[in-house]
Amino acid sequence: MADAVFLLCAATSLACAVLLLRGYARNRVPLLLWSSLCFVGLAVNNVLLVVDLVVFPGRDLITLRHLSAVVSVALLVFGLVWDSE
Repeated sequence: MADAVFLLCAATSLACAVLLLRGYARNRVPLLLWSSLCFVGLAVNNVLLVVDLVVFPGRDLITLRHLSAVVSVALLVFGLVWDSE
């Protein structure tokens, strides 16, 4: 059951990223680009979670998971700061 939730979270993050990228392509608002990049990173984070816990349960990918989460949030913060100027 948890595997399905992890996969649904990855699919939802990817869907949000696609919708935000479509909005950026239509309107060229920079914040949409940074938000979509954040959601791409969060989708990668969720995929790494599935790989870590389901595909290779003996391996420890927590460092990669945390790195992808930090990069994702850093992109969003950078976009917020950049866009506010």
